[in-house]
Amino acid sequence: MRFAKTLLLASALLLARREPVTAQTANSWNNKACAVVLTYDDALDIDLDNVVPALDSAGFRGTFYLIGASPVVARRLGEWRQAARRGHELGNHALFHPCDGSLPGRSFVKPDHDLHTYTVARAVDEIRANNALLAAIDGKTARTFAYPCGDRQIGGVAFYDQLRPDFVAARGVAPGLQTAAQVSLDNVNCYSINGQPGQYLIDLVKQARQSHTLLVFLFHGVGGGHPLNVDLAAHRQLLRYLKANEKDIWIAPMVEVAQKIKLEQQAASGNK
Repeated sequence: MRFAKTLLLASALLLARREPVTAQTANSWNNKACAVVLTYDDALDIDLDNVVPALDSAGFRGTFYLIGASPVVARRLGEWRQAARRGHELGNHALFHPCDGSLPGRSFVKPDHDLHTYTVARAVDEIRANNALLAAIDGKTARTFAYPCGDRQIGGVAFYDQLRPDFVAARGVAPGLQTAAQVSLDNVNCYSINGQPGQYLIDLVKQARQSHTLLVFLFHGVGGGHPLNVDLAAHRQLLRYLKANEKDIWIAPMVEVAQKIKLEQQAASGNK
């Protein structure tokens, strides 16, 4: 009898010790096992032709990082506005998508928009100008930023430091699955997709479900429209898997997930 009571007490203590972790995980991802964010870069025709209809059909909302100077923004402004009204986030991908042309493999960078020759003030001004443009389209003030080419510094200075009050978070390009406590809102990890099959995308989601972490996808072309591309069937396969398992997966735009993480991190910091 004494042994049974001891075993019962040990089990109760073990459950009590595990319960806060489980509750914290559920709280991080809206009472689900993990969070998945679908992001699409560069303001492409394919976003409006292929992606938005596919997401709408599945009942999902994504984040579209728009280059303000892209002709696709001006030419199809009304469609972007409608997408925002349906809950998709119009994120900031800078006004001209400047990248550091001094780095290897950057022959595509035009001299006028070479981040290597920018000042921090110029980069900040252009990004804020793009925020004003996006606000004129969707009427919103809370949004996230995505670093063009993943470049974060100008002359060794992290230009986003001046932009932190303007955004909820910034998405980088480094891969990784992280808990809410581990996420750096200045440089959110993501998986850049280029040619991988649908099963690879699904396997990433399975890893996130098992580890109770945040998974961010970075897409460019979906069924064409960009040199970095994912096959339309592979993208459709991912959406089908997410739909079949959405009871366990929080699928939301970056801004909403980042706001949730920010509140949780602030609460954790206040409790220390």
